[in-house]
Amino acid sequence: MELAQVRLLVSDFPACYRFYAEVLGLKPQSGATEGPYEKFSPATGSAGIALQDRSMMAEVRNELGGTATGHRSLVVLRVDDLDTYCEQIAARGAELVHGPAPMTDRMRVAHLKDPEGNVVELQEWLLLRN
Repeated sequence: MELAQVRLLVSDFPACYRFYAEVLGLKPQSGATEGPYEKFSPATGSAGIALQDRSMMAEVRNELGGTATGHRSLVVLRVDDLDTYCEQIAARGAELVHGPAPMTDRMRVAHLKDPEGNVVELQEWLLLRN
């Protein structure tokens, strides 16, 4: 088994597209800025994040037609230099809601939200400290 993607059901597809492509700097697969579907990939690794218009999925699963509330997901991206990456994405419009700060002795994190309220965690893995 292989993780292919994490798919987020969104109501404002264009705003989320811009966030993942322009703010976070992930590479879109096809350039479908208006949806109803797009997969984004980081520079390394094979898994990705996909966006799907919530109304499209509601055609298959009617229960998904209502407005989503609360925190529905946590997307985690690993970066090599958390401070530098946070500075870069802040310059492109990201608003950090936490960090960068230590989470454990092995990891530093920062958190932000996409336009739909999905929480994005940025992780910098650290060498074990003796």
